[in-house]
Formats: sequence, C-alpha cells, structure tokens
Amino acid sequence: MKTDRIFLVGISGSGKSTVGPRLAERLGWDFADTDRLIEARTGRSVAAIFADDGEQAFRTLEIETLDELSRRDRVVVATGGGAPTTQGGRDAINRGFSVWLDIAPPVAAGRLSQQTGNEDRPLLQGNAEARLAGLHAARAQYYRRADLHLDDDDAPVDTLVDRIAAALRESTGLAATVTTPSARYPIFVRDGALAELGAVARNVGLHGRAFVITDSNVGPRYGRAIEQALGRADYPVQTFTIRAGETEKNLAAVEKVYDWLIDCRAERQDFIVCLGGGVVTDLAGFAAATYLRGVSFIDVPTSLLGMVDAAIGGKTGVDLPGAKNMVGAFAQPSAVVCDPGVLAQLPERELRSGWAEVVKHGLILDRHLLADLEAVAGDPHAMQDGDLIGRSVAIKASVVSDDEREANRRTLLNYGHTIGHALEAVTGYERYLHGEAVAIGMHAAGRLSTALGLLTGPDLARQQEILTRCGLPDSASDVDLDRILTATLHDKKVASGKIRWVLLNGLGNACTRNDVSEEAVRAAARPLFA
Repeated sequence: MKTDRIFLVGISGSGKSTVGPRLAERLGWDFADTDRLIEARTGRSVAAIFADDGEQAFRTLEIETLDELSRRDRVVVATGGGAPTTQGGRDAINRGFSVWLDIAPPVAAGRLSQQTGNEDRPLLQGNAEARLAGLHAARAQYYRRADLHLDDDDAPVDTLVDRIAAALRESTGLAATVTTPSARYPIFVRDGALAELGAVARNVGLHGRAFVITDSNVGPRYGRAIEQALGRADYPVQTFTIRAGETEKNLAAVEKVYDWLIDCRAERQDFIVCLGGGVVTDLAGFAAATYLRGVSFIDVPTSLLGMVDAAIGGKTGVDLPGAKNMVGAFAQPSAVVCDPGVLAQLPERELRSGWAEVVKHGLILDRHLLADLEAVAGDPHAMQDGDLIGRSVAIKASVVSDDEREANRRTLLNYGHTIGHALEAVTGYERYLHGEAVAIGMHAAGRLSTALGLLTGPDLARQQEILTRCGLPDSASDVDLDRILTATLHDKKVASGKIRWVLLNGLGNACTRNDVSEEAVRAAARPLFA
C-alpha cells in the first residue's frame, strides 16, 4: 500500500530529520534517516564517502537504502537532499507517500548555521546560502513530484506534523497506528469508512466468518451497511444485538454473547466486529478476548467517545454493580475503523459526552490541540470534525503504544476518571453519561491540582470554560460526597490502599501523585457534591 510509508524530501535545512521523528511518533510508525543508515552500514561518514569514492558511489548506496525502506511498512523516512535526483531514488520514493518540505534557501542556511556537523554535508561547503539556492533551483523539478507540498519557512514543527497527518488521513483514512508488545494495528478515521470495513478486514489478514455484535440503537441504523461491506469482501456474516445502555455492560450480557457464538459454532479463525459505542466495544471486545481463549476482532465505534477513547488500546471489560470496568482483559483489536459521518445521527448529549475525552487529551498532553479546541468549543459541526478526531485518536494511540497495560504513562489517560467512575457507579450508571461524569471528575481533579500548587487558578478557569462551552456539567450537587469517596477506593489505580491521582502540572502536562490526603481530596471536591 503506497501510504504505508512516507518519504520526506527537500534541501538540507528543511527540517526532515526534525519533522520525521515527530511524525513517526504521531502515527505510531518507525523512523529512518537514509544518511544515518548509510553511515551506520559503511562505518564512514557521508563526507568521507564523497571524498574517497565520489558522489556516484554514494548515490548507489542511497538507492539501495531507499529501495529497502520502500518495501517496509509503517515507516517515515528522512531522505538526503539529492535522493529524488536519481531514477532509482525516485522509483523507491514513488512507492510511498512523498512530502516536499519546501524552504527558502536563506532560511535553510540560517538554520544550518545554528547546527554542528555541517562539515559532513559535502555539497554545502563554501557559501552555504548560494549553494542551497543552486540546489533548490536544480532539484525543484524533482521535489515538485511529491504527493504533498508544504511551505515550512515559518511553520512550527507541530503544525507541519498536523498537516502531513491530515493529508495522509484524507488520502487513506489512516490516523494512527498502535504498536504494542502484543499487537500492531491501524486506526482509520474517514467519512465513509463503514463501507470500507470488508477491505480493511482483508488488508489486516482476517479470514473465516464475521460475527457482528451491536446494540438496539446502532444495529437498526448501520447493521445492514456493515453486513454489505463485509459481504463485498466475501465474508459470511451473522449479527447479534444487545440492549443499548451502560446497564447492559455486565457479565450476564457477555454470557448471552457466548451462547450465541456457541450456537453459531464460531471458531477460532473467525472474527468479531464490535459495532457501537463504548459499551459495545468494551463488552464485545471482552467476549472476543475470552471466547475460545481469544478470537480476532475489529472495533467499529459509532460514538465520539468510542472513537477517541473506548475502541483504542485494547481495554475490554464489563461493570460490576459497585464498580465500573472491574472485570476485563487487555486484548488489542486487529483494526479500528471510525466513520465521523455517523456522528451526525448522534443525540447532541452523546456528542458532548464524547467531547469530554477529546478535551481531556488536550489538557493532559497537548496544549496545541487544546488551543485549537478552544477556538471551536461548543460548535456542533466541529464536534464531528475528522481532523480533530484524528488528532485526538493519535494521542491515545501514542500513549497506548508506550504503555499497553497501564503500568506508567497510560495512567495519565485517567484524568478525571477516578471521581468520574465513582459518580457513575454511585448513580447506577443511569444518570450521567461517561463524558459528563468525567467532566465533573476533571473539575475535581483540577481543583485538587490547584490546591496542591500544580495548576494556576487562571488555567483551572480555562479548563472549566472549555468544558462549559462544550455543554458539560461541572458538579453533581445532590450526590453525597461520602459515597463518592468510598467508591473511589474501588478504582483500579488503588495500590496499597492509596489512590494514584492523575493531576495537571500545568495545561498539557499531566502527572500522578499517590501522596494526596483524603482531607485534600474532600476539600477540593466538597463544592461539587452534597
């Protein structure tokens, strides 16, 4: 597939070796620099190869390296400035998605003057600006053949990464890739993606029969389309429907799924399609993880919450009467397919609930995303924007790739969830949607962060303003605080009787603390509860 690899082209100083690693991290791909690979393989610097063997010998090594990289999957490649000038180099680059980082020679020269190691750039010896101008003019005819042309004279690295990721998503739907010790899988975000489900299943190597698990709200809307998409890829399909709602996310419902799979004689080479919101992806994913000790599954989330959170990362499970998500398993899907077009059918309350998780991603890890969300908060059209959804998906994918089983960094994703989950449990999973409860939990966690001197008052106000503009609640004034605090002790982050609180050490910078007293928590949360 052409877009399983990205080649960055442009003159020296265009930022390929800076943008490349950040882009690879965003997508969950590998990163490679052709010059560095050549040096590692030959044991000589690029300058030494030029001096001893001549440019033609270097270009031969470069073509070999590019050819090898063009046959790898999920890799971002920073190429040498002259890579597209040879036929072999162009052939290799054409096997991927190419991006020209275009920069004015004076700007490039200024950047390079601030760097060390320019003595290893044999084509830039002497007047660097003049040489760069000549190379830019001579090579522009080749750079222009790139799939994407970006002017990066003044653009921040994060902006360039956003633009490339958006172009890739528009071209292929690919928003990110999760890479963990147990699995590697793509996440697609594109309008119309439901129709491509069968092709995705074939591309990720699934065989056998498809068993679709959905709920009574989603099934009537999209079940037929899913069956047709799978049928076009020659998959036999059967569908099972559970009642919609968080109250159905329990072991009794899982047992009904097991009975259906047994009646259908589902086998290990078959796979499950989890079609629905977070309840369905959690429950059906758990059934897939445990039936026959594990069968493959694809998540097809139809809620915003499911797209940016529940369907990503392999957390599957069900609730117990007194604690949310207390029984489950880590099991990664084979792919996640998100179609933002379906969000137009969501009730506004459901959409706002999902937006809580999108805002949370900005609050804990990405000030740039947070600022962009502030600009559109509350706009119902923005709440369905594939670019913002894709960026939020990429944050979750990156965290999961670093920490599959929540041993370290993944804990940060639980900002607002300790009290949020407790609130859901105390109110019987019926009064508050998940995002609403998490929004109240984030208010409490933000107040606690401020009380501990980690977050400023103005930043707390900024958090609450964006949540309020998204139509999310900030308190549950008739819920008993003592019941909430008791329920937090069932939180999965409790260790040795102490809760590991996720807090904000400034916007975009979450941290954890396990030394927070109950008195401090009570003082921070008291204004929000009875």
